[in-house]
Order: sequence, then structure tokens, then C-alpha cells
Amino acid sequence: MKSFDTDGAFADNYKILIGSILPRPIAVVSTLNEDGSNNLAPFSFFTAVSASPMIIAFSPMIRSSTGEIKDTTRNILREKEFVINILSEDILEQVNMCSTELPYGEDEFVLSGLTPIASDKIKAKRVKESRIHFECIFRDRLNYGDQPGSGQIITGEVVRVHISEDVLEGGRIITSKLKPIGRGVGNDYFRCTDVFELARLMKAQIQK
Repeated sequence: MKSFDTDGAFADNYKILIGSILPRPIAVVSTLNEDGSNNLAPFSFFTAVSASPMIIAFSPMIRSSTGEIKDTTRNILREKEFVINILSEDILEQVNMCSTELPYGEDEFVLSGLTPIASDKIKAKRVKESRIHFECIFRDRLNYGDQPGSGQIITGEVVRVHISEDVLEGGRIITSKLKPIGRGVGNDYFRCTDVFELARLMKAQIQK
């Protein structure tokens, strides 16, 4: 077994993280730029935090190319809101286009051909083609540094949820209908097509 310390180049640590923590769900985060235009970007360091209150988190890193915070972070810290749109297989290529580093203020909705639609409780737009949207109010930020490769945790309290009825069955989201995509190492992605069941050894489960 190879062992090493983590005080070397950040790129080496990053490669280990993305090659080990697999598959990673992808948050497609929409925010408003300072001039009111839209911003849309995917993030694969993303997870649920709490059900009551409903809190979700993602972790944008400092840009390795410029050493600056990403536009998404900049917008959230100013506007105090964002939408997390869940990625399905049918919009993967369009969402991948949103990872392009555009000049600040250029609209990734326009670049990708995805459709912005109004949210109910916040100003940031939702992605019409996504089947699940979480309207979020900014809750917390933990910052771990200001150099390239440094990360942070941004949490949002979900104040409104939108779910397409075609992925629901008996009040439950069906994986085979949602067709979520996970992120891998390099250019790898995962389809959730090999789903199996295994009973958990606990007295009660919320979802069975």
C-alpha cells in the first residue's frame, strides 16, 4: 500500500480525492450576476446536510487558473441565494458546457441552450430541463484558504422544492426515471443503471 503526506502540490491531493470519492453527485448551481444576468455552473463536491431544516451543501474551490473565487461563490455571497438543479442524463452535454470559464457576466444559459425559468421565492432562475430544483437561501460558509485549490463549504437552506411528476411514484423519487449522473475522475461519468437493494440493519427507515 502506498502512503504519503498531503503537504505537496494541491493537484496531487485533488487527483486522489476525485479518484477515491466515487461517484459524486453533481449540483448545477444557478445564481444572479451583479448586473442581473444569469450564471450557471456544475459542482461535484455536493451533498445533503440536514432534513429539518432542509440544508444542502456544495464546495466550490478557488480557481486553479487565476487564484480567484468562482463567479458562483461571488454571486451567492452578494445575493444570499441560489438554486441547485439536479443533473439528469439527457442534459449532461449542455450542463458540461456550463463548466466553460466565461468572462464574468456572460450567461451560461445562453451558451448551453438551457432554459431559465422563474423561481417562486428567490430571484435566481431555475433550469427548466432539470427534473428537481431546490430554491436555497444562503446559510453558512466555511473557508479553508485563499490559494489555488483551496476549498470552502457553502450551505443553503431549501425554502422551496420543485419535482417533475414524471420521476415520482407514490411520493418517492424513482432513480430509473430521474436518471441522475455522477462524476468520476478525469472525464469519467457514471450512470445509475445498475441499482440493487440491500436491507439496512436498523429498526426503522424513513424510505424503504
